[in-house]
Amino acid sequence: MTTFVLVPGAWLGGWAWAGTAEALRAQGHDPRPLTLTGLDGTPAPEADLATHIKDIVAFAEQQDLREFALVGHSYGGIPVTGAAARLGDRLAHVVYVDSAPLTEGMRMLDLMPPEAAEQLRSQITDGLLPMPPFEVLAQSSSLAGLTEDHRELMRTRAVPHPFDSYEQPLPGPAELAPHVGRAIVACHDFSTMLDAGVPALASVNRPPWRRVDLATGHWPMFSEPAALAAALATATA
Repeated sequence: MTTFVLVPGAWLGGWAWAGTAEALRAQGHDPRPLTLTGLDGTPAPEADLATHIKDIVAFAEQQDLREFALVGHSYGGIPVTGAAARLGDRLAHVVYVDSAPLTEGMRMLDLMPPEAAEQLRSQITDGLLPMPPFEVLAQSSSLAGLTEDHRELMRTRAVPHPFDSYEQPLPGPAELAPHVGRAIVACHDFSTMLDAGVPALASVNRPPWRRVDLATGHWPMFSEPAALAAALATATA
């Protein structure tokens, strides 16, 4: 039995993991979805990446979690990287779902072309970034597997994301402890980049990293929740 702390990506709360959490419980695991500051429906434009790192560390410490797996989807992989470096012996595994660890000093915005970053900035209201329309999301992320019901759920429950978390560089240290198991769950586009040998991803495409591929789009917790649960179990076995 593995305890999984599940950290969602931008605009989403712990609710996004409901289907995967149910499937993990059916396998005998202990899923613990986490909602980051500002993503619970209470706007927090002052929240930044450091806030979200503290959220994860505090969650693990307050629940006295040990030998657990820390999972980050998309944007969630960035605070997961910062938190993993601070959790010490508490942490057994880290898993990135359609994401990868940034290096110290990098920002979420550094993953985007400058014109895309400026387009996002133009959407900010009071320090918050609303979830873009799906036709805009599709320009950078695969929507494969998302039904109209999934999209309606996301549209209804997604909340504006604190934009400072995109702007703030990842603070050091950002290295995983040697004992921590590490894995990537790669969906359509991410699998393609790994197969293409993108230099920035070379280090996570070889041991000691484990890789599990899922034939679906960027939001597998909606499109393939049970398959994602199985992939997480495989990645931490």
